[in-house]
Amino acid sequence: MKSLAILGSTGSIGRSALAVVDAHASRLRVASLAAGDNADLLAEQVERYRPDVVAMAAREGVGRFERLCGTRPAVVAHGAEGLIAVATHPSVDIVVCASAGTAALEAVLAAIEAGKTIALANKEVLVMAGALVTEAARRRSVDILPVDSEHNAIHQCLHGRTRAEIRRIILTASGGPFRNHPIGTLDRVGPKAALQHPTWRMGRKITIDSATLMNKGLEVIEAHWLFGVSASQIDVVVHPQSIVHSMVELNDGSVIAQLGVTDMRLPIQYACSYPERWASPLPPLDLTRAGRLEFFAPDRDRFPCLGLAYRALRTGGTLPVVLNAANEIAVEVFLEGKLGFTAIPRVIERTMDAHAVEPVSTLQVVRRVDDWARVQARDAARALELLV
Repeated sequence: MKSLAILGSTGSIGRSALAVVDAHASRLRVASLAAGDNADLLAEQVERYRPDVVAMAAREGVGRFERLCGTRPAVVAHGAEGLIAVATHPSVDIVVCASAGTAALEAVLAAIEAGKTIALANKEVLVMAGALVTEAARRRSVDILPVDSEHNAIHQCLHGRTRAEIRRIILTASGGPFRNHPIGTLDRVGPKAALQHPTWRMGRKITIDSATLMNKGLEVIEAHWLFGVSASQIDVVVHPQSIVHSMVELNDGSVIAQLGVTDMRLPIQYACSYPERWASPLPPLDLTRAGRLEFFAPDRDRFPCLGLAYRALRTGGTLPVVLNAANEIAVEVFLEGKLGFTAIPRVIERTMDAHAVEPVSTLQVVRRVDDWARVQARDAARALELLV
């Protein structure tokens, strides 16, 4: 029996993780849960899964949760302290990091120090502090198992292979809702259109990142830290059907791909069962009904965020921290209806241009640069007269 901590239990990935627990109740149990501000759903989850400890991000959410559930289980804390308590609870074996944004960084580092296996669905942790996180995992001999469908696919393709055998990693991207949209009218698209992802049902922020292809840019940086490959060894191809989740090209020219139905329960289950493979309750992939599988080079003019991510990775240091923070602010303001869609990469680029890069030596450096970049990104939006 493996015990899970789920950070972000009320989000889409968190709910999928709980569905995996339901499917494998004899193998998995919920030890602890952390949520944002959805006290009602968290209360339902606590009633069903009876975790040992629970935490919430927002103080006001704690009060509502306690009114719904009483004092059992105890809400340890709100904010970062709560996440750390949930992730490091003694009964936890695997920490499923499904929380959005940067709040879980300290919790992941604390869980690694506590010897927990990390099932990582959060891109920002490695984008911001990949050097710190991977070094801590190496020192503590802790596995970081990717839950993102693309990196999970790469992990499966590389099973039993050495890094020296890798020529190239190929990440697939759906292309989002604007893959064929007239490029000259992209400046007029709004949040409603950008949130209509053609394949996946995800949270609002990651759906916008998919529309700009920043999601794939963040995955490029994540792949560097997970698999130890350089920017020149990571390519992106647009694959609208989202059936081939990613590929690895080996030194002899062979390409190994992982295919599967588009359901996040599969990579979550893989991370929970690794190194074993468990039977899945999901229907198998039927290639005879899949139709045509298409692959296209990404349009860098249509998706400038991808180029910005490669620039951040090649430059290194704190520039990926700036990229991530500026993107979060730009997406936030876009979703408020105060920023044009094509202005998102312009805000990010201006923020990156204003930054003096330094090494990522400590967590304090990461947080300081992250704070600076968020202020700078808001200033960049105002300077462009994009806020109303």
